[in-house]
Amino acid sequence: MPKIKHIAMTAKDPQKVADFYMELFGMEEVGRSGDSHIYLSDGEMNLTIRTVKSAGSPDVGEGGAGFEGIHHIGFVVDDIEDYSEKAIKAGAKMLSPVQVAAASAASAEGSVKTRPDRSNAEVKISGPNGVVLDMSESGWIGN
Repeated sequence: MPKIKHIAMTAKDPQKVADFYMELFGMEEVGRSGDSHIYLSDGEMNLTIRTVKSAGSPDVGEGGAGFEGIHHIGFVVDDIEDYSEKAIKAGAKMLSPVQVAAASAASAEGSVKTRPDRSNAEVKISGPNGVVLDMSESGWIGN
């Protein structure tokens, strides 16, 4: 059964938002990608806080460019191709093709599980209410 493993939110000031969650809930920073992404974890799930999306992003989301708030939910699945087909049959809109995301930094820390034949493959879809969903076989930093 697929599992929710991360929630991503957009913010104009990712560091300010990350500091809030770390101070209030004791979340720990488990990684970052420059100034644009900060990865927090409670040990079970991760919360990605990233800069707001621009109008040209294929997964800008229903909130549009510059939106601050919950942007997408990430599910770990056992077979990207199978779940991509299921998503299309269920009426999802494909926002990206299956792609291999850079997992080198996470793999170096040992925090992302990888299959020998695949490195953090990910696909983005949009559900019936416009919410963006990520699907990955290997997970994300912090889980």
